[in-house]
Amino acid sequence: MQSKSEKARALKILDLLKNEYPAAKSALEYSNPFQLLIATILSAQCTDERVNIVTKTLFKKYKTPNDFLLTPTQELEKDIFSTGFYRQKSKSIKLCCKELVEKHNSKVPEDFDILTTLPGVGRKTASVVAGNAFGIPAIAVDTHVRRLSKLLGFIDSTDPEKIEYRLKDMFPKVDWTLSSHLLASHGRRICIARRPKCLQCVLADLCPSFNPANS
Repeated sequence: MQSKSEKARALKILDLLKNEYPAAKSALEYSNPFQLLIATILSAQCTDERVNIVTKTLFKKYKTPNDFLLTPTQELEKDIFSTGFYRQKSKSIKLCCKELVEKHNSKVPEDFDILTTLPGVGRKTASVVAGNAFGIPAIAVDTHVRRLSKLLGFIDSTDPEKIEYRLKDMFPKVDWTLSSHLLASHGRRICIARRPKCLQCVLADLCPSFNPANS
């Protein structure tokens, strides 16, 4: 549990990010829960921009879980090649679609715990789908959220699950899903891994990595 001062600082940071990124939302483009599920699986070790380029064509060809199952593996691998790790992603997508067809009537389940039982779906992917497709409060810990959580002094850990629970403890439940988007947006635009723009950062005065007095 964090102290009152830590929580107050976290809430100030949240408010500043809300003002800075009023339109923050998922960077992945999708039209339904199934598309978001597939896009999130493809986003592992790949930029959202690249995934959106691939899915713009992919989702015209593959509209249902069965479409993925009926397509030869080599063809699917070719279709998603540019997202990287295409063999593993193709395998995960096919296994996931098989389970959707056999156990869930080809529909993406809304329940978070059931989502995590699907092949290729971990807590991050389940959080993305639950929070954005179904409006169920969830915090998805991607590379930006992980990096900023440490730099902002929220937690001294790189373990995604520990970060997820820490952020859930710090932020109001109603803001869980949004907080992921806000931190990711800030990570993409300002707090860039190799060249952070600290002098342009609205969080500078509250950031222990920039101002040690806040540590």
